[in-house]
Amino acid sequence: MSLTPQESEYLEKKIGRKPNPLELQIVAAEWSEHCSYKSSKKYLKTLPREGKRVVSGQGYDSGVLDVGDGYVVTVHIESHNHPSAVEPYGGAATGVGGVIRDILSAGTRPIAVLDGLRFGDIEKDTQARWLFKNAVRGIADYGNCLGIPTIGGEVEFDECFANYALVDVASVGFGRRERLIQNRADKGDRVVLIGGSTGRDGIGGSQFASDKLESENRSAVQIPDPFIEKLLIEVILEARNQGCIKAMKDLGGGGLSCAISETSDALSVGIDMDLSAVHKREGDMSPMELMVSESQERMLVITSPEKLETLKSICGKFRVPVSVIGIVTEDKMMHVRSENGMMALLPSNVVANAPLLDRPSVVPKYLATIASVKKPKGGALSKVLLRMLSNPNIASKQWVYTQYDHEVGIRTVVKPGQDAPVLRLDNGKFLSIKIDGNSKHCYLNPRQGVMGCFDEACRNVVCTGATPIGMVDHLQFGNPEDPEIFWTFKESVEGIIEYAKFFEIPCVGGKVSLYNETDKGPIKPTPLIGVLGLIEGKPLVHEAARGKDLLIIVGITKDEMGGSEYYEYIHGIVGGICPSVNLEVSRKNQRAVLEVIGEDLAKSVHDCSKGGLAVTVAEICMLSDVGATIMLEKVPSDKIQNDELMFSETHSRFLLVVDPSKAGRVLSILQSHGVVHANIGKFSGKTIAFRDRIRLIAGVRVDKAQEKWLNSLGSLVSHG
Repeated sequence: MSLTPQESEYLEKKIGRKPNPLELQIVAAEWSEHCSYKSSKKYLKTLPREGKRVVSGQGYDSGVLDVGDGYVVTVHIESHNHPSAVEPYGGAATGVGGVIRDILSAGTRPIAVLDGLRFGDIEKDTQARWLFKNAVRGIADYGNCLGIPTIGGEVEFDECFANYALVDVASVGFGRRERLIQNRADKGDRVVLIGGSTGRDGIGGSQFASDKLESENRSAVQIPDPFIEKLLIEVILEARNQGCIKAMKDLGGGGLSCAISETSDALSVGIDMDLSAVHKREGDMSPMELMVSESQERMLVITSPEKLETLKSICGKFRVPVSVIGIVTEDKMMHVRSENGMMALLPSNVVANAPLLDRPSVVPKYLATIASVKKPKGGALSKVLLRMLSNPNIASKQWVYTQYDHEVGIRTVVKPGQDAPVLRLDNGKFLSIKIDGNSKHCYLNPRQGVMGCFDEACRNVVCTGATPIGMVDHLQFGNPEDPEIFWTFKESVEGIIEYAKFFEIPCVGGKVSLYNETDKGPIKPTPLIGVLGLIEGKPLVHEAARGKDLLIIVGITKDEMGGSEYYEYIHGIVGGICPSVNLEVSRKNQRAVLEVIGEDLAKSVHDCSKGGLAVTVAEICMLSDVGATIMLEKVPSDKIQNDELMFSETHSRFLLVVDPSKAGRVLSILQSHGVVHANIGKFSGKTIAFRDRIRLIAGVRVDKAQEKWLNSLGSLVSHG
């Protein structure tokens, strides 16, 4: 744990003296990349934050959106990448716990969890299979113990994640607007630590996550305890109801060092704390260990002297440990005492605000060599389709989500396995949420790649009948000190800004995770986008397709095969033209589809993305247990060959399953919006067939497709 020479000089100038060893450790924790965002904050400030539903956005533990009738939803996203790469069960589990406490810190009850997972090639890499299996188990065990449903997510496998793991967890909360924690403090208020005991687990975790992963530092990985977290949730919500909480913060990265300094700075007060009062798991912990430990299931609460005993009694009722560790002062200083007297005295605003960096950036050299690739020969496309369906990136994720309790809490209306899950809210409305990422696309074109992720997440919530109302992002890259990597980060931020401004979707929170590298090199750029959508009517709950139902496509298919699963998985081609987003077309298509859903004209609506048209059609058929005949010559396109028609991952496309009796009205709506669309086939029989006029291009039996798609992922893991 150390500062750079420039940071040390800056600190000494700010405080007018040399810091003592404890002060140095406190500042090093807060100024780590993981906590301070010193490389990225300059660019994050440019993200659009304002919106008619935004109550609070970036810079808080969770973003808050107004959903009407006096209710709000809260959302946050976090990662636990380095810890999960070292100890996947505990790393993933504590990632869930941390993001849930972020939701709790706003004073709302957590109602759902989603995860985004990335690992190496599990077909060839036994380490990747082990990491995958245990990370999923950690998420499942923690969420299931809390009784909070894990309702969705996404999984991606790529060689760039070899010997590593990206474990992203998003959480959603719900509550009354008037019960939000106001975050204020007055002189004489008490500073209280509630929850798990402080131990030596997670010491230096923020610094561990702010450097290249070179060693398995297990002491930096926190130990999960979901049972005390469950009790902590109930303590906080009852204390909120009884007016015991004036301000609150989760103890996450950097432990007490960050929680105390950030709370003090945010509230423009001082905090005088006594380390000897902290309830501990081990008796001989040093002041440094106490200040930087990242032991889990802990919350920092500020309460008034009058409410202190009430707060203590609530903690006693639930048998949750509590200790009064400090008092609020007016001097805006961070005082740290112990039995030996004053151990540290620092200005809170200095500790909480690291000097920001202006890193150089340059276009990566590899981009000049991969744009142009030789097109592969199509081959036997029936066999190709079956191979695509067994591809771990496309195969059913049933093995993952069946380990999660996704129905507890009785809010889940649309369950995992569809385009986006849907939750029932207490005001008669519904919330749809989806997270999406695509490292293959972002590697080829970071700006268009992240816009594609954003567009896909929006399309997914639109498929449920929801209008996007807010977003969170999680930006994951390699070493920011490499100008080429930092360029990809900056391009990604610009892509998010462009899309968010055009669609007027505010960014209400997010996370940046840098230094995602191993001795094999950096990961591909992997921004993740989460979109929340609100349904004011009723959600579209998918009905199975039946014989004679029609399949209508919205959108045009282009020769944009770069980063496609077809190019990379089937042909081993890394390169080509990445799919791009036409913002105007995308908006028109989304609005047209929402009108169709609003008039209850579609049996189901599906986003056409990973794997392209052929995979999406096959998924509809497999889930409905019915065949279909698709006429490829009717698919609106840029006159491309059949394998491209089937497997292109062009954005802004939807597939609508429509009863023939409603087809006329559907086509009329689509025409009125001026969107490109066509009736491309119908459902019948037990074969999924793609034809070009009279010629059969590809055909697979539904049962054979189901066998490949449903069993591939589980079979790989069980043989790990």
